[in-house]
Amino acid sequence: MGLQTPLYQKHLDAGARIVDFSGWDMPIQYQSLIEEHHAVRQHAGVFDVSHMTIVDVDGPDARRWLQYLLANDVDKLDVTGRALYSAMLNEQGGVVDDLIVYRREVGYRLVVNCGTREKDLRWMNQHASGWQVQIQERPELAILAVHGPESIDKVCGLLAPELAERVRALGNFRSLEEGSWFIARTGYTGERGLELMLPGDEAPAFWDALLQADVRPIGLGARDTLRLEAGMNLYGHDMDESVSPLAANMEQTIAWEPATREFIGRTAVEQHRAAQREGRLPILTGLVMEERGVLREGLRVVCQVNGQPAEGIITSGTFSPTLKHSIALARIPALATDCQVDLRGKLTPVRVVKPNFVRFGKKVFE
Repeated sequence: MGLQTPLYQKHLDAGARIVDFSGWDMPIQYQSLIEEHHAVRQHAGVFDVSHMTIVDVDGPDARRWLQYLLANDVDKLDVTGRALYSAMLNEQGGVVDDLIVYRREVGYRLVVNCGTREKDLRWMNQHASGWQVQIQERPELAILAVHGPESIDKVCGLLAPELAERVRALGNFRSLEEGSWFIARTGYTGERGLELMLPGDEAPAFWDALLQADVRPIGLGARDTLRLEAGMNLYGHDMDESVSPLAANMEQTIAWEPATREFIGRTAVEQHRAAQREGRLPILTGLVMEERGVLREGLRVVCQVNGQPAEGIITSGTFSPTLKHSIALARIPALATDCQVDLRGKLTPVRVVKPNFVRFGKKVFE
């Protein structure tokens, strides 16, 4: 038996199929993955993501320390409640983890991946030596992600009117706090929605209220198809410690200015940037296959570079329930053309597109 979130019994009550996910007993699906996927694209669904790791950072040096720890610049968080997507890099410029950091009234809140929890905490504490910072994990908090076109209305219908008004006014990548509740306009599906961090002992009642309001419970299976349609990376698949963020479609997570700001991995990613300009760094791109078959992680991608064969690999792939055909993220040579995927020994043509397939339920690539 693995670790369990405060909602574990609720998952069993809802008929979930439970699987091991990085040491946690988590719902992969409740009834139909396809139906759960469409519920989020068309209405509203709730995910239990309480296995994610919440870390609060405070102290006199918190801002400057995060500027050193993260490739993005927390000075962009110019007002309380603003959020920023970033990465922690190692000295070689590989991705230790990707995360979201929020500015609070006092200090900051980070949400990192559950599968990298021990590594991330060790990395943070290792690099906190000499800095006046306090790093506090918050395992007593649960996280519910509610997403879909009806999600904000559904959540606000369960909140006190004054709080509901504040939540409706939140912009994308903004958050607010109300007592022990933390509510943010962030997520992992490409749909409108909220992530709510709240005391674990209060999460089951709110889960019940959401289900009574016709918000459907959604498992990790649909969460993966939704994030892939949105072109969002999954740590350990689309990037890891051996991969530069510039080879993982994560350049937006790096703040190059001011040039005087030193952050862990800066020298290495500046070298990667030079290689990128010369076409020597691979790219993470989107693949579309409208023929029968499913693009899966690990499949070989055979391309042409200046008339010579060159290879890449699919890092994430699935059948898209929204588009009704297969899509994938793949790491291929920067100058690659005429790409084909090796499906059981048969080279099948695929189309290379921007790594972004669906937003707000609509196709976004040409």
